[in-house]
Amino acid sequence: MGKCDGRCTLLVICSLQLVAALQRQVFDFLGYQWAPILANFLHIMAVILGMFGTVQFRFRYLIFYAVWLVLWVGWNSFIICFYLEVGNLSQDRDFLMTFNTSLHRSWWMEHGPGCLVTPVLDSRIAPDDHHVITVSGCLLDYQYIEVLSSAIQILLALFGFVYACYVSKVFQDDEDSFDFIGGFDSYGYQPPQKSSHLQLQPLYTAG
Repeated sequence: MGKCDGRCTLLVICSLQLVAALQRQVFDFLGYQWAPILANFLHIMAVILGMFGTVQFRFRYLIFYAVWLVLWVGWNSFIICFYLEVGNLSQDRDFLMTFNTSLHRSWWMEHGPGCLVTPVLDSRIAPDDHHVITVSGCLLDYQYIEVLSSAIQILLALFGFVYACYVSKVFQDDEDSFDFIGGFDSYGYQPPQKSSHLQLQPLYTAG
């Protein structure tokens, strides 16, 4: 019963991670955030692999999933530091999220709740094929939306890591106990073999 509960809980966590990652992937595509798009794609693949390992009792797949969650926590921690401009990170000069290929920012910068976008006409600081805008009236600034999204990802990853370790330990214990009773031991049980030497007895009939 404990194993079933752990598997079911892990599947629920993986499902929530999948939904959150797909939602985040959509908004990162809209904002041309290429680095998060790549990271989200790898995360989606790892979560699907973790779900497959949970359903199919694959111990190694769960270990891979747990290791990936550690990297995922590190990546989201970096995103939080980036948007909060911790240390030398600065949104004004570092376009790390787009691999320095464009000037696009987070999609939430212009489409956040309550945000009013006003274009600045005849601006001399705008590069070619770009325009300058001012954003005002936002109920929640875009950087805090990104931070909140990353915090949710970290929270789900921590729960997923704990349950992945627990379920993989249960799988490993079950496998070891099955080996102990001879489930995978070819020498654990030998069926009785028929003798190849048969002794023939003469048959006498009454004449």
